[in-house]
Amino acid sequence: MLPFLTYLTVLLVALCGLVYQFIAGTISSYLLGGGITQYSLVIGVFLTALGVGAYLSKLVEQQVARRFIEVELALAIVGGLAAPSFFLAFSKAGYFRVVLYSIVFLEGALIGLEIPLLVRLLRRRVQFKDLVARALAFDYIGSFLAGILFVFVFLPTLGMIHTGIAFGILNAIVALFGTWLFAPSLSNPPRLRIQSLAVLAVLAGVFIGANRMTTTFESLLYSDPIVLAHQSRFQRIVVTAGRGGHHLFLDGNLQFSSVDEYRYHEALVHPVFMTRTEHARVLVLGGGDGLAVREILRYPDVQHVTLVDIDQGITDLALHHPIFVKLNHGSMSHSKVRIVHDDAMVWLREGTDRFDIVIIDFPDPNNYTLGKLYTTTFYRLVMARLQPEGALVVQSTSPLLARRSYWCIVATLEEVGLHVLPYHAFVPSFGEWGFALASTASIAAPSGESLPVGLRYLDDNTLKSLFILSPDMAREPVQVNRLSSQALVRYYESDWRATQ
Repeated sequence: MLPFLTYLTVLLVALCGLVYQFIAGTISSYLLGGGITQYSLVIGVFLTALGVGAYLSKLVEQQVARRFIEVELALAIVGGLAAPSFFLAFSKAGYFRVVLYSIVFLEGALIGLEIPLLVRLLRRRVQFKDLVARALAFDYIGSFLAGILFVFVFLPTLGMIHTGIAFGILNAIVALFGTWLFAPSLSNPPRLRIQSLAVLAVLAGVFIGANRMTTTFESLLYSDPIVLAHQSRFQRIVVTAGRGGHHLFLDGNLQFSSVDEYRYHEALVHPVFMTRTEHARVLVLGGGDGLAVREILRYPDVQHVTLVDIDQGITDLALHHPIFVKLNHGSMSHSKVRIVHDDAMVWLREGTDRFDIVIIDFPDPNNYTLGKLYTTTFYRLVMARLQPEGALVVQSTSPLLARRSYWCIVATLEEVGLHVLPYHAFVPSFGEWGFALASTASIAAPSGESLPVGLRYLDDNTLKSLFILSPDMAREPVQVNRLSSQALVRYYESDWRATQ
């Protein structure tokens, strides 16, 4: 029984250690952007620190059990309080990166100490070959569970700050449990139990006050008051309100402002509708806020709209929250609209329905998960669902500030055999914003003679002007975005980093 309980301890400490790194990578990406860069640096610092910790373990020559429990308590405090420390440091300009990498290194060093100390505690009870095999097996199983639980359970239900504190509490529980598990090797178990209970009490108190803490820290990130904050399974959803209206942020990135979103969504939807006479069946990929659907429903000949968005957290707000329902005119509840919660690539691959028009309204490709939705593989799946004379449009980031990214999207659409018309619109909240209109059939710049009534931005002259790109948005030579390489994500990080 004793070896099994020790192996269980290995699993739990591995679980905690990986979750701390997920939190560090997620928060650094959330606050600094550039998901690939941030995760790469966090993982690199963490793995280096693991090696340092493992090396330092050889310096522990006596009272190994006590040192292990002290390491667990230190990790409970450092890891459990890491998330609030990151947010607090971000409010102090210039300190965030120092705090981030210092905490990640300290976590890694402490985690690097854990397994060697546990192995030494067990080596007199278990044969070496069995000891190493089982310890590593439980360590890897714990790492796997960390990934599953973090993404599917803890992050959606608790959020980042609560999750970090919860796993700090788990580390403290491991330390407390260790005072009995390794009692024969401890000189003063009651003292260590009191220390463990004290750490548990502190972290439990912080956990109880974490809601207020989260609200306070997030308020430092936004210029307007927060009126809605929700952690879905996929992203942090925040809505702010101020003189400039309401603003939706996903993982800290602005998605729309109620003041000028009509410019973006009119430019996204109506040009592609003007190029085709058949509008009966429309597919929207992304766009879970319902604002694109609002524009689509202006056309009476639209018979059916299918909207595919992976995040039910967004579509639920679009269906029921007064702010969203007012903006989207209740479009998501319309009888013509069917909502599907699925990964767009999977849904396209598994279905057979064909559509006259496809509206692709994904967030910008700032990581590989989103980048796959801008690849040749994805666009071929979209083409397979288009009617022979159908057309599609893709929101394509800024052709002015992210020029290579924009033309990479255009080149990728052309690579799969589509005729492409690049165009842009000025949206004050974003600046010059780009779109790509594409079809398997020949396509010409549309006129606005049959635009729906009631539009606030587009008319015939404005529509024509969208297809005129100035020299500073002219085409650049770029690579095609393939699933195997995802050049677009690298372009995107480089382009937007240059604007900071």
